[in-house]
Amino acid sequence: MLIDSHAHLQDPELLPDLEAVLARAQAAGVEGIICAGYDLTSSKLAVELAGRYASVWAAVGLHPENLASLEAETFAELARLAQHPRVVAWGEIGLDYVNGAPDRDRQKEAFRRQLVQARALNLPVIIHDREAHADTLAILKEAGPRPRAGVMHCFSGSAAFAQECLALGYYISFAGPVTFKNARRVREVAATIPVERLLCETDSPYLSPEPYRGQRNEPARVLEVAGRLAALFGETLPTFAPHLTANARRLFGLEAFPGDSLRRPGHTILEDLREGEEHAREVR
Repeated sequence: MLIDSHAHLQDPELLPDLEAVLARAQAAGVEGIICAGYDLTSSKLAVELAGRYASVWAAVGLHPENLASLEAETFAELARLAQHPRVVAWGEIGLDYVNGAPDRDRQKEAFRRQLVQARALNLPVIIHDREAHADTLAILKEAGPRPRAGVMHCFSGSAAFAQECLALGYYISFAGPVTFKNARRVREVAATIPVERLLCETDSPYLSPEPYRGQRNEPARVLEVAGRLAALFGETLPTFAPHLTANARRLFGLEAFPGDSLRRPGHTILEDLREGEEHAREVR
């Protein structure tokens, strides 16, 4: 049994097919999925999905590419959502400097603000760091170490950077790229992470692992990631998977929830989206 520590089930690529996606994950042996938000709407959807499905937990937050407005009301609403019992983390948050990122100051402001909010709510954070290692580490050091600080999602940094993050209380998570044929450096770094601080993820619907590279990703394929990590440590997946699952449970404070499918009455965002899609198909 594995936990996909980072997926976007609310993404338009997955949402229309969600029941089948979750069924395939369960059949593959995925016992839990952390559904990460990236803006206010996706965070609301993550909470809703976590309230409906016993295998799903939610994280809420603003991704660095979704900072059109940094209004106080947005942060207040995220803080309200974060108090839902199925919310186990704040994220994904961080820095993204791809294509030059002219809004670096804005990204840093949002990053710092969300780190403060997560600490106040005693939630681990899910960190997005893309081509921004130095600034990401500097801000994490400003925030200071703490137990269960969070996870460096889809890690792409050096072994030295990973050690700095570990010292601050972060776990290190690897996704599909660790399986790529040309990703020798990523595997070399993964092999340096203490087993008790290692996580696996899919980042669905992105970064599908080998042999599915280029296809839409989904949580069932976390087995490919975990299998490659197991091989790096000279173990088989059945012997290695319990370590990864225990790590995710420890970091996110996961508890067992009764029932195979928790459903709430009433009209919801999910129904609104699905009805909109059905209407669009009828119009076409």
